[in-house]
Amino acid sequence: MSDKQDTREMLISGNVFNTMLTLSVPAVLGMVVIGLYNFMDAVFVGQMVGPAAMTAVKVSYPFTLINSGIATLIGQGSASVLSRAIGKKDQDTVDRIMGNLISFVSILSTIVIIFGVIFARQLLCLAGAEDQVLEQAVPYLRIVFCGSLFVNLGQSTNMIMRGEGKLKKAMIIMATSAILNIILDPILIKVCGQERGVLGAAFATIISQFVLMLMSFYYFIKKSDTVRIHKIRIEKSLVKPVLGVGVSAMLMQVMSMVQQTILYNTAAKWGGSEWQTVLGAALSLQAFSFIPLWGISQGFQPAIGTNYGAKLYDRVGAFTRTFMISATVFALVFYIPIMCFPAKMLSMFITDPAIVEVGAPMLRVIFGAYICYGILILSITFFQAIGKAGAASVLALARQLVLFLPLVVILPHLFGLGVKGVFYAQLVTDLIVLVIAIILILSAFRKMKKE
Repeated sequence: MSDKQDTREMLISGNVFNTMLTLSVPAVLGMVVIGLYNFMDAVFVGQMVGPAAMTAVKVSYPFTLINSGIATLIGQGSASVLSRAIGKKDQDTVDRIMGNLISFVSILSTIVIIFGVIFARQLLCLAGAEDQVLEQAVPYLRIVFCGSLFVNLGQSTNMIMRGEGKLKKAMIIMATSAILNIILDPILIKVCGQERGVLGAAFATIISQFVLMLMSFYYFIKKSDTVRIHKIRIEKSLVKPVLGVGVSAMLMQVMSMVQQTILYNTAAKWGGSEWQTVLGAALSLQAFSFIPLWGISQGFQPAIGTNYGAKLYDRVGAFTRTFMISATVFALVFYIPIMCFPAKMLSMFITDPAIVEVGAPMLRVIFGAYICYGILILSITFFQAIGKAGAASVLALARQLVLFLPLVVILPHLFGLGVKGVFYAQLVTDLIVLVIAIILILSAFRKMKKE
């Protein structure tokens, strides 16, 4: 039996728990290593250059999500179409996936490079960056934008690999790139010197993403049994299904950019640059702790998409239960140490004990709902995998804009919370969206049961 058939058979008839482990373990490991990109940038810059440089990296981070948004828009949308096509044995659709992806990503990346380089300063000012932080963040962000094509092609093609069910290969390629980034970070920071060390971190990221792109293309040109690069052109028949699912996935990235920009701005308004530093460290920890859950969701997507495409709804339900329980258990690995030792967690980024002491209680607040994030993330992935973009978009928009925006504006004015209201806004938003997610996913399964 070919590798292509082995993967499909595992997804539609293999033991649910064993299949979950086969898909999730490499995905989690790969995504953890991916998370080290920005995490280690912040750690190395914070320790080797200083707090202002670390804050510059963190204030820039939301805008790098423009690239993640593009990669996710086309990559996740294409992966959803791919996994359902594999379930239906529709090879014609499979053959048109990569050419369509490369065309779309190249066009969108070129636009980002042009506008990102021109308007980097204006974007950072929106996040409240000023003085020394702003001057270090502008060149860092411009360099990152210049590598947009490498970043987006590397990440989106890796998503196709995961949608194909090749989680182990995707993990190895991503891990190689991320390890290269970690090795290059301290070297290039040292080469650039104390004053311009932040640029070294930017160059390390771009070089490692370029390597990621090359390895991914090599796989699809030489190795893949299922997906190959054919005609590089936009396929009209794929535009609607790819963008339909991709938009909901992209919203999570782009709205995260908007959300974090508002957080930094509001923290600066109510508490000054010290609270921006606390928020930057807290969001670094949050982003890194999210990564394993995203890894589990990467294994979840082909399992749900392929079985839904094959109309095996009982297995869709079994996979959903198994993945959600496992994600919740896995969340404890991060939840317990952060809730028990918040000061030590912040100390990885912040060398000033006074700032750490003030920020530690708020780290507990912003992580208050983290134990439920596995259910929330997998609910969004579930709707993306079955092609129900509307429900996925509702959850993404509710969490990162519709509910969050009014709460982050209102809560600092209530009960004397001040800057602490910024952190409570995230907690309250997450709890409300969790309830909405549970209602939507139960409704989806009732409809499948009728079918």
